[in-house]
Amino acid sequence: MEDIQKLVSQTLDTFGRIDVLVNNAGFGRLDWLENLDPVKDIQAQFDVNVMGVIQTTRQVLPVMIKQRGGSIVNMCSMAGLVATPTYTIYAASKHAVHGFSEALRREVKPWGIDVSLVYPGGVATEFASHAGINRKTKAATPKFMLLTAEQVGEAVVKLVRHPRRMWIIPWLWSVTVFMNRFLPGLVDRTTIRNFTIPERVDELNR
Repeated sequence: MEDIQKLVSQTLDTFGRIDVLVNNAGFGRLDWLENLDPVKDIQAQFDVNVMGVIQTTRQVLPVMIKQRGGSIVNMCSMAGLVATPTYTIYAASKHAVHGFSEALRREVKPWGIDVSLVYPGGVATEFASHAGINRKTKAATPKFMLLTAEQVGEAVVKLVRHPRRMWIIPWLWSVTVFMNRFLPGLVDRTTIRNFTIPERVDELNR
């Protein structure tokens, strides 16, 4: 909390105002729920992915309200719309960011403050190397849909210039979101048959 307050104070001392807040910090630990450490994996993900977003926004918001304007962009994830096996806690944290942002957008719009959400699919960053991913199926985001950090950054800039509620990138993931919403049984069966069972076959056969 002190670090956040210090950052806000330093920004105001330097620029006199805060026009844009991008909440981008986050990490994931991707494993079966029973394998996740209660503190290092579960609590830590919520501390960074959810409380970090909430507390930073809370410190900046009074400044933007006083200014009668500003743009808040929260980095979500496809996991915030479609939850898949091994993503239990990460998906829960991103669903929390989704709900927080939706409510906040409706709270602060009268002061001219925009709240936008970005939902990227897989991004070529160090995320995977820290997530503890170990898959028998080698399932991963198809290369043609893998984003670069620069592409996500460009999306953020566009949202600041032309705010909108949410942006799924790349757009093809919108098909998955549609299916998850309107054909959840099909998504369940496909995911369980093609991922969960092959990944846990050794345990199932014990």
